[in-house]
Amino acid sequence: MAKKKTLFECQTCGFQSPRWMGKCTSCGAWESMIELNDEQIKYLKTTTTASPSTAKAQPITEITEDNIIRFSSGSRELDLVLGGGVVPGSLTLIGGSPGIGKSTLLLKIAGNLARENLKVLYVSGEESAGQIKLRANRLDANHPDLYLLAEINLSTVLAELQYQNYRFIVIDSIQTLYSEETPSAPGSVTQVRTITFELMRVAKSLHIPIFIIGHITKDGSIAGPRVLEHMVDTVLYFEGDGNSELRLLRGFKNRFGSTNEVGIFEMNANGLMDAKSVAGRFFEKGKLQSGSALTVILEGSRPIIIEVQALVAEAYGHPKRSSTGFDNNRLNMLLALLEKKLSLPLGTYDVFINISGGIKIQEPAADIAVIAAILSSYRERELSSETIFLGEVSLTGEIREIPALLTRLKEMETQGFKKAVIPNKPMEKTTIKCFIANEVSKVVEWM
Repeated sequence: MAKKKTLFECQTCGFQSPRWMGKCTSCGAWESMIELNDEQIKYLKTTTTASPSTAKAQPITEITEDNIIRFSSGSRELDLVLGGGVVPGSLTLIGGSPGIGKSTLLLKIAGNLARENLKVLYVSGEESAGQIKLRANRLDANHPDLYLLAEINLSTVLAELQYQNYRFIVIDSIQTLYSEETPSAPGSVTQVRTITFELMRVAKSLHIPIFIIGHITKDGSIAGPRVLEHMVDTVLYFEGDGNSELRLLRGFKNRFGSTNEVGIFEMNANGLMDAKSVAGRFFEKGKLQSGSALTVILEGSRPIIIEVQALVAEAYGHPKRSSTGFDNNRLNMLLALLEKKLSLPLGTYDVFINISGGIKIQEPAADIAVIAAILSSYRERELSSETIFLGEVSLTGEIREIPALLTRLKEMETQGFKKAVIPNKPMEKTTIKCFIANEVSKVVEWM
């Protein structure tokens, strides 16, 4: 008797192996290998078999560029993150923690587009049409061109597309849809791969933009297989504290634009709206407490003034180092540098860092502000509320120049700040009084 062939598939990344493994060798996930049955193996063989194609390769010099035409979603902040607007035929994935505003934002966008005489289909596998109607009343998204479909069967969704000439589609959410042709549970690698491929085929063939909502895990990544992020054109994540009014939408992948921009929204009684102004939203105006320092970060082309908070306290036992919104490894490096260059006994202290407003710092320009906040907390000395710290700190203790310094200084002028501690003299004249600190020891002189 022939030996039965077995096949195991990782439910995180889709890696396949002829034998079971406790840890996936591709993505490192534990206990994620699931044995596929005979029907699933047969399905994989039929779907992965290459079919003959009549397409022929062409010299790149003979190929013309695609002319990407975008249209506005009705949201200034979403258009900014997308690179200028919605691209017809694109497949976009939006992830975020529960209750942060994914469904609220896309329902609002669907209502905006319906008012522009575009037929929009909102597919929900988690809520009934009546529940979505209640949210639409609150968001003022009611319009005859906005259609709701409470369905989890992919074939029913595809059949609906034959009846109406929809120009925008929302899927809420990808983990709830299933295909009858795939012998596996909803949310599995095989199901997500099949459904995403079908949605991508619909988007490209019918030239319809499709937005997909995805749940996230505790570590902040999209729940389910990673293959989902690889197949879509654009991946957007919501950041920020779910209890805060502000929500940040950041692009992590965009085949049609840059991933440097971030959209800022605020939650109010009318739903998730574009933030009218971010000035003063990430720091407290007035006198600073000990342990607080101000800096300016760049989110794409937008300068934002933020407050860095530090708490230094004597440790009881093993000292703790924790940071929220700032890289913990970089924090450990800065603490080691302070011990070596300034002879501070921080090895016996707990150090905690927090970036106010729930924003996450992605650039090293805030290094000097983190050091200033730590020194302020350690010495119980308040910093001036009119001074902003800008600079990247190297392993040698040198403070290096940062990009777009003039843009940051102009934002300071707009907000009424008067002093700045920076690593080098600005190239143009400014009303900001600049203090040059080219090494860590010089920061202490301006505190």
